[in-house]
Amino acid sequence: MVDRVSALDGHYKKGRFGEAGEAGLMLQEIRDLTLHQVAAWPETLTSTGNKAARVVGKQSAPGPCAAAVGKKGALLRIEPLKWWVFGVEAPKLKPADGTALDISHSRTHLRVSGARASEFLNRNLPLDLRDEAFPVGSVASSSMHHVGVTLWRSDHGYELFMPRGFALSLWEVMFETAQQFGVDIL
Repeated sequence: MVDRVSALDGHYKKGRFGEAGEAGLMLQEIRDLTLHQVAAWPETLTSTGNKAARVVGKQSAPGPCAAAVGKKGALLRIEPLKWWVFGVEAPKLKPADGTALDISHSRTHLRVSGARASEFLNRNLPLDLRDEAFPVGSVASSSMHHVGVTLWRSDHGYELFMPRGFALSLWEVMFETAQQFGVDIL
């Protein structure tokens, strides 16, 4: 297995930064990402989605802008004909059904959590992150400083997936912004 080097190596320092007192925010890079993109054809959408759902431990795929979390992993609906399989290997598909692509090495995964996580994210993401608009299980494709990112609200907080090639520049912006809330880098 290839030993992956983080795009943030040398720039990711653990500790408490910013405002004194209790941290309102926690940032954590989640390493060793397992992420596969599964794409279906319009006529195989349901069957391919259900195959992808079964590998994470669910019976059916989530609808648009939603995630289904199973015992083995999660399935995120990122586009009308595409899902991300998170945490496990993608299903084997016949070309007539769709295709699967390992994108684990192409993304950096950050977890944003804490009492002020949504306020922090709204400094850089044009999304309505109020609980009633973006509850746990929601998924959105958006942009941060003109870079396409994917945001999933999990039981652990907000899971932010950004292209590896832009991860360092986005991390620098996020780190500077986070200090006004008091931040623990885990």
